[in-house]
Amino acid sequence: MKVFSVAGYSKSGKTTTVTRLIEELKRRGNRVAAIKDIHFEDFTMEREGSDSWSFQQAGAEMVFARGLKETYLIRPERIALPELLDMIQADWVVVEGMKREPLPKIICAESEEQLEELVDNNVFAISGKISEKMKDYHGLPVISNLTEVSKLADLVEQKVFEVLPIADEECCTRCGVTCYTMVGEILAGRRKRDDCLTDRNQSIRLMIDKKEIKMVPFVQNIFRDLIFSFVNNLKGTKKGKIEITLE
Repeated sequence: MKVFSVAGYSKSGKTTTVTRLIEELKRRGNRVAAIKDIHFEDFTMEREGSDSWSFQQAGAEMVFARGLKETYLIRPERIALPELLDMIQADWVVVEGMKREPLPKIICAESEEQLEELVDNNVFAISGKISEKMKDYHGLPVISNLTEVSKLADLVEQKVFEVLPIADEECCTRCGVTCYTMVGEILAGRRKRDDCLTDRNQSIRLMIDKKEIKMVPFVQNIFRDLIFSFVNNLKGTKKGKIEITLE
């Protein structure tokens, strides 16, 4: 699954850019999902006094509200991006916001001052209102979300790669850098997506209901050493592939 972010200040053209890119990627035959990051402290889609609100107040960890045309999942917590992505089945995920996550980014802005603050190595394009004033910013293409959405989508398809594991940088820098830095390195052509060592060449894999659960190297090592220590103390064992099934 390929994931990228459209970030910038309010009223800079983010939502228009996301909407137009969803339409264009969908037109090209892709399954597209979207995530909107909202920073208002008091934001909630739940209505106090509703039945689902009552279920949540009673202690339900997860509440589904299913209507005739929509279904909502209500959880009284902020869910990390990796867990959100685990819930999604799509070819592309467009994230509005989350500029600090390790994702390739399109920055929307109104002024060069905003660009100076927001642009870093993980940005591969610029759009939004600033596209009315310039077509290039320090080598980055500035593309209109209104008149050049096809060109912007072409660049998305060219630059964006399979999402990285988004591992905790405190326990996974096996490749030598954090996931955030790795994004910039891949965009610059100095590294490849396959250079990530967390989700490939794993010596141990955990599958739950046929779905692989990614583990950072530190956790892999603990898991592997624990199993080896147990198996090596069993009589009649020899070297080979170990398979464990838990029901």
